[in-house]
Amino acid sequence: MRMKKLVGLIGLGMACLWGNAQQIDKKGNLISMDSVDLFSMVQPIPKANLFSDTAYNIWCGSVVRGNNGKFYMLYSRWPRSGGHFAWIPKSEIALAKADKPEGPYHHVKVVLPPRGNQYWDGVCTHNPAAIVYKGKFYLFYMGTTGTSQVSMPASMKEPNWWEYRNNQRIGVAVADDPEGEWKRFDKPVLDVSKDSSALDALMVSNPAITIEPSGRAVLVYKEVSRGKALKGGKVHFGVAFSKSLLGPFEKYPQPIFEGKTKGKDSVWMLAEDPYLWNYKGTNYAIVRDVVGYFTDKQSPLSILSSKDGINWLPSKYPKVIPLKLQFEDGTTADDKLERPCLYTEKGVPKLLFGALGFEKRKYSVNVAIPLKFTTK
Repeated sequence: MRMKKLVGLIGLGMACLWGNAQQIDKKGNLISMDSVDLFSMVQPIPKANLFSDTAYNIWCGSVVRGNNGKFYMLYSRWPRSGGHFAWIPKSEIALAKADKPEGPYHHVKVVLPPRGNQYWDGVCTHNPAAIVYKGKFYLFYMGTTGTSQVSMPASMKEPNWWEYRNNQRIGVAVADDPEGEWKRFDKPVLDVSKDSSALDALMVSNPAITIEPSGRAVLVYKEVSRGKALKGGKVHFGVAFSKSLLGPFEKYPQPIFEGKTKGKDSVWMLAEDPYLWNYKGTNYAIVRDVVGYFTDKQSPLSILSSKDGINWLPSKYPKVIPLKLQFEDGTTADDKLERPCLYTEKGVPKLLFGALGFEKRKYSVNVAIPLKFTTK
């Protein structure tokens, strides 16, 4: 009886290995992303996988591999002393470097510092989304400007705070080497619409970018309409397309990531913080599942997929991470992961990066969650 049980366990193990092997070709490439269940791949987080700074809050975190084999994280930072909401107007995009994708990462320099409120992005830069294409590095980001003074610690209750929030626009910077000079432009790559009734008439931010096999660039972004309130109207997500990462981008006229809940029309912001990638002709997005619409409140993040970048549906395995992240020492996080970034090798998911607050967001860091490859 014991021998039969052992044989059965060995057979099960071989079946699991064969199941994975069927999803990997002879060159080690993932055959299909649709069979990958990220939720079952999540491993406890080593404390060594936290990138933090005692003087700064760290948010976002977009990781790319350099031509020199090193790994680079473009991230947002602002002084801890200003509190969490000091990201407006104090955030700046910086660069960190590591020998391995999981880190440890070490700060190198600030790549998009303040440059004067006469520029559209002269006061604050945030929301980095980096992509490597044909040997060049492209950094999409949010920039904003303003003249009002914001008290510290910052608060959304302060009217002046909203001036900087409402002036958000999307830009792109370009570099041949992440540690070299990043070329900034005097105009946003994506601006608000001139039509005052448009869904993006007030502000655009939160960019996510990918390239399709045809070379078409897909840019997903947050958009806010004008309204009577200081914060404007409803929040939606839009998509724009271009033949070049430098634009011009043509906006699709209708919002994406929409849906109905409890018989109501489109709910205020179902998804946020998209991370985009294209694998074998399909666009994928990891998004923050704001109201639990895509995962039935079982995960703070969800995977969506789309062939055209316009029509998005939850993937076969939409859940990404558990509601509570666990560290190797047995402790759990007291915050939900935001600003996801998936690191893959030959299509195989290896790490999920994201921003995480501690002590009720008294401070924040970037974490790299190990993923153990499984498929179903």
